[in-house]
Amino acid sequence: MITIIDYGMGNLRSVAKAFETITAGVAVSSKPEEILKAEKLVLPGVGAFSDAMDELKTRRLIQPIILHIESGKPFLGLCLGMQLLFQGSEEAGKKDGLCILKGESKRFKKGKLKVPHMGWNQVEFTDKGKGLGIFDEVKDKSHFYFVHSYYVVPEDKSIVIGRTSYGIDFTSAIQKDNIYAMQYHPEKSQTVGLKIVENFVRL
Repeated sequence: MITIIDYGMGNLRSVAKAFETITAGVAVSSKPEEILKAEKLVLPGVGAFSDAMDELKTRRLIQPIILHIESGKPFLGLCLGMQLLFQGSEEAGKKDGLCILKGESKRFKKGKLKVPHMGWNQVEFTDKGKGLGIFDEVKDKSHFYFVHSYYVVPEDKSIVIGRTSYGIDFTSAIQKDNIYAMQYHPEKSQTVGLKIVENFVRL
């Protein structure tokens, strides 16, 4: 069963529809006990970092997420759901993230760049990324759909599996053990995005 976490801030319907094209075993839930029982967990997200952490805390979802990851079961973070895995964000001042990974999110600097970074852009795989099942049958430098003003800066560079250029080269995909996360939206990225979804289902 693929469980998609509902904490009031994700584009849940489009994420669920993407997974439903691959498998009938999809549930959307905000119940801690169901998150704990999930075989595979997806944390989507659109919106502000601090609001997201407040919602996760209010709904008592932080501990179930951490326990799922510690159990070794597959986890996928999408967009804001990727940023929340880290220690914090410039957007949120001193607000802590889930602190599962070391690092923080930084804002794109205004100037010649339009912020947010919105639209299609390439993801270049690192050497580590090229060997991972999450990218099976996905061509290096494929285009995915992005909508974000912040990007993660991991302390451990070895977890980076994808990079994208937007004024700077930033981390657009990571993997550590059973954790996978992407800044782009596979559910909005047409055929190539659905292949990512399919690969996660098959992990």
